[in-house]
Amino acid sequence: MNILVTGGAGFIGSNFIRYMLINHNYNIVNLDNLTYAGNLKNLLEIEGLERYTFVKGDISDRNLLVKIFQQQDIQVVINFAAESHVDRSILNPEIFLKTNVLGTQVLLDVAKDYWKVTPTDKYSRKFKQGVKYIQVSTDEVYGTLGPTGYFTEETPLAPNSPYSASKASADLIVRAYHETYGIPVNITRCSNNYGPYQFTEKLIPLMISNGLMGKELPIYGDGKQVRDWLHVEDHCRAIDTVLHKGTNGEIYNIGGNNEKENIEIVKLIVNSLGKSENLIKHIQDRLGHDRRYAIDNTKITSELGWSPMYTFEEGIKQTIQWYTNNKEWMKEIL
Repeated sequence: MNILVTGGAGFIGSNFIRYMLINHNYNIVNLDNLTYAGNLKNLLEIEGLERYTFVKGDISDRNLLVKIFQQQDIQVVINFAAESHVDRSILNPEIFLKTNVLGTQVLLDVAKDYWKVTPTDKYSRKFKQGVKYIQVSTDEVYGTLGPTGYFTEETPLAPNSPYSASKASADLIVRAYHETYGIPVNITRCSNNYGPYQFTEKLIPLMISNGLMGKELPIYGDGKQVRDWLHVEDHCRAIDTVLHKGTNGEIYNIGGNNEKENIEIVKLIVNSLGKSENLIKHIQDRLGHDRRYAIDNTKITSELGWSPMYTFEEGIKQTIQWYTNNKEWMKEIL
């Protein structure tokens, strides 16, 4: 199988590529534009592997995508490519719409045209056997929850930030290409990921990095925002499961069953590093900050047999240790 992974030099994408090359005998093409969050050093140990190819480029570059599909005979697309930081989307929404919405549409369009058995028939619904397009999305498209309840696949989309609005829009474009053209798709919506190689503007690596340097640990508002945390390896396993077992056209929520307040996580990191909680600094809350996310992952567990392997306690311990052992990687990122 020949798989195109877009955004494969980022946090989740690079972990997914390593996971797939270890667990399957597939060929993987990694297309990444190497913006601020893309880092080829995340994949140093596989860069010489015959089954792995890196291409620098943008998912909005139609000519480049056509060339990749033709030369590499792409059978599966897994789209991780996205601008993903909420704070950046508040400062500059336009780039999020260009990459997350328009880029997704171009990628889908090229896949549709390449995979059709009868390319002269514009509306042909016949595709090569085994092809699939997986859109990696986020639970943020659902908006925010109160103190109880969970997001299911039937929860209405109600994004509250430019980032989540762009991801929700991309999901709807994916659905439209499935309904209109018959392109085989799945959409996955995950909770907050953590683990090795995460860019240091995100909560957990930022707190670890600042803690190791004895710097202040900024936390929005009262820090009681609740997130469901998912180890990145569990996420990779889930996408692998959807690829091989997912029902065409379906959405799958992927959650870790680990709800934690942000302040709880920050204090855990501080104490694990042997630092003082006096480093914690409460700052003005983010605009439109969602209070709580929590995923009901019953569908993927009951229908496809996936379940998270990591408890948060073991996952966060492993993650803190990884960043502690890889200070040079963090230093270059910073």
